[in-house]
Amino acid sequence: MEHKDFWNKEYKTSEHLALSIEPSEDLEKFTRFLERESKRQYLNTQARVLDIGCGNGRNLIYLAQTYGMRGFGIDISNVAIEKAEALSVGLPIEYQVGSMANPLPLPDGTQTLVLDMMSSHFLKKAEREALLEEVVRVLRTGGWLFFKSFLADEDLHTKRLLKEHPADEEGAYIHPMLGVYEYVWTEEKAREFFEPYFEIHKFAKSHKHINRGKIGEDRAWKRRTFSAYLQKM
Repeated sequence: MEHKDFWNKEYKTSEHLALSIEPSEDLEKFTRFLERESKRQYLNTQARVLDIGCGNGRNLIYLAQTYGMRGFGIDISNVAIEKAEALSVGLPIEYQVGSMANPLPLPDGTQTLVLDMMSSHFLKKAEREALLEEVVRVLRTGGWLFFKSFLADEDLHTKRLLKEHPADEEGAYIHPMLGVYEYVWTEEKAREFFEPYFEIHKFAKSHKHINRGKIGEDRAWKRRTFSAYLQKM
């Protein structure tokens, strides 16, 4: 199934994923971090934020309503964008249907924040590298990338998926239920990928999500994730 078809179906049916209209708790933690460190320097009415894979716009809506930020959201699903536009009436947010594998439709150095939250793991290696170059291009110096994705380190679920459903790239598999390509980071790979361009202020890992059974029979539960607070150098 093509990514666009998959996501259009999900935004119509929520068959596989729970799609909330509330902002991400991880994003709220990130904004509290920015306020502690810099007050409203990066969170104000003059700041611009790009959300890559914005879905129904819930995180852009939160930033616009809470801080007055001006947002731009891009998503491959036209159904998601229709929902986002309906939820964002009266807010300073623009949306566009498009693929994150293509060049971003924004000028150089114009964005204060970029969000990539559980989005770019659907891309293959060359596409991830091209997107990183685009993110670096559109972010202003000193701007922030908030990045969240799956973490392979000490994750039993990921270990099984990589073994039983491998894709054509190390660290990637074809999801058996969703039928889509997914790449899973290690902390080492993430640091290698971002550190040439960003200072990593925080690398927060979720719990291991293991159900304890009998000795030697621990079972995977939820997928493990990480959030990275990245400031462009």
